[in-house]
Amino acid sequence: MKNTSNVLSKPAVLVVLSALLLAACGGKENGGGAAQGGAPQAPAVTVLTVKTEAVPMVAELPGRTSPYLIAELRPQVSGILTQRSFNEGSEVKAGQVLYRIDAAPYQAAYDSAKASLARAEANARVARLKAERHAGLVKIEAVSKQANDDAQATLQQAVAEVAAAKAALDKAKIDLDYTQLKSPIAGRIGRSAVTAGALVTANQAQTLATVQQLDPIYVDLSQSSAELLRMRREVESGRLQTNARGDVPVRLILEDGSEYAAEGRLALSEVTVDEGTGSVTLRARFPNADGVLLPGMYVRARLPQGTRNEAILVPHAAVSRDPLGNAVVMVVGAEDKVEARPVQAVQSIGPNWVVSGGLAGGERIIVEGLQKVRPGVQVQAQEAGSAPAPAPAASAAQ
Repeated sequence: MKNTSNVLSKPAVLVVLSALLLAACGGKENGGGAAQGGAPQAPAVTVLTVKTEAVPMVAELPGRTSPYLIAELRPQVSGILTQRSFNEGSEVKAGQVLYRIDAAPYQAAYDSAKASLARAEANARVARLKAERHAGLVKIEAVSKQANDDAQATLQQAVAEVAAAKAALDKAKIDLDYTQLKSPIAGRIGRSAVTAGALVTANQAQTLATVQQLDPIYVDLSQSSAELLRMRREVESGRLQTNARGDVPVRLILEDGSEYAAEGRLALSEVTVDEGTGSVTLRARFPNADGVLLPGMYVRARLPQGTRNEAILVPHAAVSRDPLGNAVVMVVGAEDKVEARPVQAVQSIGPNWVVSGGLAGGERIIVEGLQKVRPGVQVQAQEAGSAPAPAPAASAAQ
């Protein structure tokens, strides 16, 4: 009996297992189907209803600072430097003497020219008296015409010698003045390339020092010619409204990311396009009383470029790019279904893109939950900033 029961127990076990498996499958088909047989739950997303508005357009351009005025000091006469009368890096005034060259040879030349002028003037007085006497005597035929003509020619020669002597004196005076190198402008002077005792030559290539006026100061900016053409077309079409005053304010962002306190003004726009870069140079002028801006600093400038009417601001998080680099947003349309919509994102301002085409006011775009949707999928849309929807109630079976 014991052996028989053992033999019969194996089929019995198989029957029980088969019954359990069938019951499990039936439960999945019947009980499980109640939970999963219905339509899948639509994913929840956050949407933003966009609106059209007038958006001021601002261009951010790279640039570098440059001096308002710059003067490179070079000697106009040769000689030995006897004095340097300034502190490197200090402020100097226009006309201030910065260097002195040994003036002894130029003073001697000036004195010689002055004496030559006195001699020429004395000879001219004698020649004038003689010419006047001959002019009177020739009328009564007391002297010959030839003698009178010679006297008149001698007078003219004496007058010319006086003029030449005056010019030589002026030249000597200029050379003497050039022994004092004066600053042609007011500003800050840099380091000196020479010291007292150095030999300098007239019109040498090496500069002795450089003076730069830094208040006000220029900022040279670069803007692509393609962007200028696009702006001009949009102004002509009326999509972009510009300021009729022609007074363009400019704000600066410094190298450390801070904003420069003073506001500048656009001074000029270059009339030619750089062949190497395809850009146009714009120049702005800024006050710099505190000396914060130094020549050669890299800065970024923000220039208003008019107002775009009927533009739409779209958050950066709502805009993606297709494989071709085109901007795309996900729009929740009719029946809460998702649609991929190409848009024209023309400029980034703060946390938003400025969209000029592809969207209309009143449409809803997805700003959160983009990773859960694809075009054609139905979603549960909730407006950004509104209270969250209540969770569905538990079923009676639970």
